[in-house]
Amino acid sequence: MEKHMLLREAALGILGVVDRIGEADLGTVTPCSGWDVRALSGHLLEWGPPLEGAARKESVPPGAAYGSVREQLERLAEAWGAPEAWGAPEAWAGETRMATAALPADRVGGMVLGEFVLHGWDLARALGVPVGWSDDVLRLLYAEIARSADQGRSMGVYGPDVPVPPDAPLLERALGLSGRDPRWTPTA
Repeated sequence: MEKHMLLREAALGILGVVDRIGEADLGTVTPCSGWDVRALSGHLLEWGPPLEGAARKESVPPGAAYGSVREQLERLAEAWGAPEAWGAPEAWAGETRMATAALPADRVGGMVLGEFVLHGWDLARALGVPVGWSDDVLRLLYAEIARSADQGRSMGVYGPDVPVPPDAPLLERALGLSGRDPRWTPTA
């Protein structure tokens, strides 16, 4: 399956979790160090527009959000998951821009996939609700994290590698590679 189709599939997981967030949940701690549900939602709103703009090869500053978290995630999924001719959409081809940096577009698409799955898991874990993705989505996620883990750690995007058994489920291995503890609970 093409990357853009896997991204659309990944979006369904986080959208299902976002739909379950209530006012009382906003102060709930998440696996993202120092972020509660409100702060993580704010992050998705702040960085959604630059990631969405990058799909169109446009530089959009952080914080240009409008609408709800759900609406922003839907626009982001549409921008990177558009099914033009059911081939690789233009968003994933060539170079794009994030802030002032030129980056390979497929790397930014991989970042969007990470936002959907990793932050979808973060929110689900904080709320105590189930979420899941297909093995195809998780294989792509793991590959994307593996190719950018060192850079992500140097930028503070990922934490230190969390050791996970090599035979652990693929989601757990991806979480560990991103610096998340797959066993994390709000009370741990």
